[in-house]
Amino acid sequence: MAKVVQFIKESYEEMTQKVTWPTWGDLQNSAMLVLVASLIIALVIFAMDKGSTFVLDAFYQSLSN
Repeated sequence: MAKVVQFIKESYEEMTQKVTWPTWGDLQNSAMLVLVASLIIALVIFAMDKGSTFVLDAFYQSLSN
């Protein structure tokens, strides 16, 4: 049990004194970067989905004619 208490104390000390936390501005910049990257990736996946649907529909229509 003493090791668990020591681990918790050391973890708390590390989180409060040794970790450098980002500033509010850095967090906002990172959040915007993630948002923009997510939107770009979503648009790319959407375009690939629509493109493959178009190609497959054209292929299946050519088989039925």
